[in-house]
Amino acid sequence: MPLKVLSALDQTRTQYYHFKATVIAGMGLFTDAYDLFCISPVMKLIGRIYYDPKDGNPGVTPPAVISTTVAIALLGTVIGQLVFGALGDRVGRRRVYGYSLILMIFSSVGCGFSICRTRTCVLTSLCFFRFLLGIGIGGDYPLSATIMSEFANKRTRGSFIAGVFSMQGFGILASSAVTMAVAALFNKLAKHDGGDSISPLNTPEAADLCWRIILMIGAVPATLTFYWRITMPETARYTALVEHDVAKATSDMGRVLCDFDLDTILEDTEALHQSVLPPPPPPPPIYNYGFFSREFLRRHGAHLFACSAAWFILDIPYYSSTLFQSQIYKPWFPPANHVNAYEEAYNVAKFQAIIAVCSTIPGYFVTMAFIDRIGRRKIQMIGFFFMAIFLFALAAPYDHYWYNHTNAWYIVLYALTFFFSNFGPNTITFILPAELFPARFRSTCHGISGAWGKVGAIIGAIGFLFASQAKNRENVQSGYEPGIGMMNALLILGSVCIAGLVLTYFYTPETMMRSLEENEGSGNRVGEISQLSNKIHKFRGSSSDVSHVMSDTSRISSSGSFFINSPRSSSA
Repeated sequence: MPLKVLSALDQTRTQYYHFKATVIAGMGLFTDAYDLFCISPVMKLIGRIYYDPKDGNPGVTPPAVISTTVAIALLGTVIGQLVFGALGDRVGRRRVYGYSLILMIFSSVGCGFSICRTRTCVLTSLCFFRFLLGIGIGGDYPLSATIMSEFANKRTRGSFIAGVFSMQGFGILASSAVTMAVAALFNKLAKHDGGDSISPLNTPEAADLCWRIILMIGAVPATLTFYWRITMPETARYTALVEHDVAKATSDMGRVLCDFDLDTILEDTEALHQSVLPPPPPPPPIYNYGFFSREFLRRHGAHLFACSAAWFILDIPYYSSTLFQSQIYKPWFPPANHVNAYEEAYNVAKFQAIIAVCSTIPGYFVTMAFIDRIGRRKIQMIGFFFMAIFLFALAAPYDHYWYNHTNAWYIVLYALTFFFSNFGPNTITFILPAELFPARFRSTCHGISGAWGKVGAIIGAIGFLFASQAKNRENVQSGYEPGIGMMNALLILGSVCIAGLVLTYFYTPETMMRSLEENEGSGNRVGEISQLSNKIHKFRGSSSDVSHVMSDTSRISSSGSFFINSPRSSSA
């Protein structure tokens, strides 16, 4: 029979601790978004400070340097997701959860210090600390999603995991707000001290402090939640199903969930152990296959492919257009030689804030409201479909209309692509890997899926940076080479979204309103047991029905007890 502690978790009402866990887990995603998305305005400042003006235009960070800075953080994220994901299954979610946060705090501060003030030294140091930052951010993805999925009940699990992920939107908004505030303050002080010290071609030395402050502030939210993160109990599913300590799992949940029926569960557990005397010898374990085995591939390979491929496909258009919004909005920006360093950084951050408020954050909220009503699979398909539609709508008339017409409809269409990425695959790809796999592989599989996503992000971000440049050299931004043009780049991104829609239709399963143990599918024989239960309830006594039920019982029993919590297989 199933573990009582897990059944109780699935049935418990939503309460204060679920919201507290959402904030604690979500603050890592908040820091992730802050640090990854503040780099665009920061690189504008670095270009003005460390590169000389050319042809009447201010200094520009070379595209190779921008690509390296972005890619190095995303590469660190790939490594962090793989390493911390595996550690989360091997030594426990809680035991490594604090370490990823420490790494984010340390590296955020390190990015700001960046050791020295010469160009080569600053950029080398910045890349080093952003690589460490990426590792910490990557580690937070599988741990936060897995912890929230294992704490939540099955009725609202999707909403709470989406709530954790929605902190990304607030992180983007916070990075934009901080950048705007710091840049505006420095700009005001520079003009107050003497207008001659700042101009489009003259950047004051104080700007070198401005971008450092912006980066170091990213450590503040992570620091504020560190204590609550290290004092969180281990999830009941890891303790019961991986460590086989049902009593401890029950005790831990009884401490944090106020309506958890601890006494009844413990009495039921004792009754189960006393019901069979003497105890029979333990049967062979059900989960006797490893991660690198054909059995894992047979049971869970299709789901791992669906999660990894969807995340890979999604991050190509998402990161390419998010990290380089200034490329897409450049017809609406004042020319670089008409604004100073602070004003340019302010403008980039302002557009990021507009998109976050008008589309990114609302997309998360709509997902939270509907994910446990219409399901993960449908939302992901809706998101991919409308992302493609709006990207094509932006692409087709771009060269002949959008580029030469300052039109609010362009911003509306572009904002809608972000709305449907968050009310769609950007949120769902974070949720599904935390629901589909057995407890002892859950964090690892989430890390693998996320790592493939960040590989897609590297391809999309770097490729889009170069590809979106104009075909004619006279229209290319300073420091760049001609590309395929914005229209063709947007057409490619729309086509990628169509591929995601097809993948979701054929490979992505639905997990709504099912326990995590049920979602494991054939991994723990839940589907077969459910079918057998239905046959028993419908049984009317015919010889045909008897033979079917006996056949199913024999077949399922031959594979061993399918729930670890039976008296024979539980070590508690």
